[in-house]
Amino acid sequence: MTELFGLDGRTAVVTGGSRGIGRMIAGGLLDAGCRVIVSARKADQLAAAAEELSALGPCEAVQADLATPEGCQALANEVARRWESLDILVNNAGASWGARLDEFPVDGWNKVMDTNVRGPFFLTQKLLDLLRAAARPEAPARVINVASVDGLKVPDMETYSYSASKAGIIHLTRHLAKRLAREHITVNAIAPGPFDSKMMAFILDDPDARAELAGMVPLGRIGQPDDMAGAAVYLASRAGSYLTGATVAVGGGIGFAD
Repeated sequence: MTELFGLDGRTAVVTGGSRGIGRMIAGGLLDAGCRVIVSARKADQLAAAAEELSALGPCEAVQADLATPEGCQALANEVARRWESLDILVNNAGASWGARLDEFPVDGWNKVMDTNVRGPFFLTQKLLDLLRAAARPEAPARVINVASVDGLKVPDMETYSYSASKAGIIHLTRHLAKRLAREHITVNAIAPGPFDSKMMAFILDDPDARAELAGMVPLGRIGQPDDMAGAAVYLASRAGSYLTGATVAVGGGIGFAD
């Protein structure tokens, strides 16, 4: 089983890795034996997170704003300066926006689409040479895109650009998977349900609202770090090497068993 799920010596980049889902994934990859670079926009929070994650394994921090093509290129350049190849890319950095339909602003649309769809596409593009250098038929390189259950079902909240962006990244995952399969690079997505994160804090920090939301999850609870880490390690390891173009919903059954 260690060989099936182990990641000793592998290299991974996790965007949005300073907190929430990204930090959960980074921790899981480190615990499985990866060397990890985490990136985020806020340098101070990123440095603190990387220092704490280093207790699990080699973890470095690279500040980057992935909402712009220039930011994607800068991160790719820095990764290439440090490593000759890249085994695993986790496109997790994301943004959300909520507003009433009649008042939804252009800025709220563009910010979310730029971060959640354009960023993952162009970062993957800029890191392709490093992924190709790591890819082998028996051990593919991996791209893991973080989507959301809101990209699989219609949410109740008026987060129009967010749900559209997550549906978009799910389809982009399939398109890239088809194109990159011939190069021994798998592309899959994880669609989280409710987890403790800054994006969910407005609900989960209220005990009553938290309990109500947990009651709406078929499995009756909020996701824990190990739930997310386990899904990422599966997709990144030998265990998930024959899977591409798939979206793994990690939401306690939301959208499938409710």
